[in-house]
Amino acid sequence: MKRICVIDGQGGGIGSAVIKKLRDFFGENVAIIALGTNAIATAQMLKAKANRGASGENAIVQTVGKVDVIIGTIAVIMAHSMMGEVTPKMAEAVANSPAKKLLIPLSQENIEVVGISSVPLPHLIENLIEENLKDFYHDQTKGQNEHV
Repeated sequence: MKRICVIDGQGGGIGSAVIKKLRDFFGENVAIIALGTNAIATAQMLKAKANRGASGENAIVQTVGKVDVIIGTIAVIMAHSMMGEVTPKMAEAVANSPAKKLLIPLSQENIEVVGISSVPLPHLIENLIEENLKDFYHDQTKGQNEHV
């Protein structure tokens, strides 16, 4: 089964919204791992129906190298972002992971990604799933049909 990791911090709202949409799209065909920079974020993502969850630097550093896709805001590859919740080790581990990274261009930091139009979060999440995980979905359903 393919593994999708969703990373979020602070209150976990963005990660929760992503996980809800992933569940709607994939059902139980993928394992969703919630990684929070803090316990509150992880708890919120688990409520959104992640299969498993863990919090903190070591959990993120150890897990991101073992998943197929990482989803989060652009802040997950920026040391000291999310009001300091993303440590340099976390940012480095995410950036160096062999997993495909799907980064939402939202940040509370003083950074603007040039060329990105201002789109509401729900539309960004829809696009992330429908455009960037379409082949991932077909690979999952193809594998299940072969076992039937």
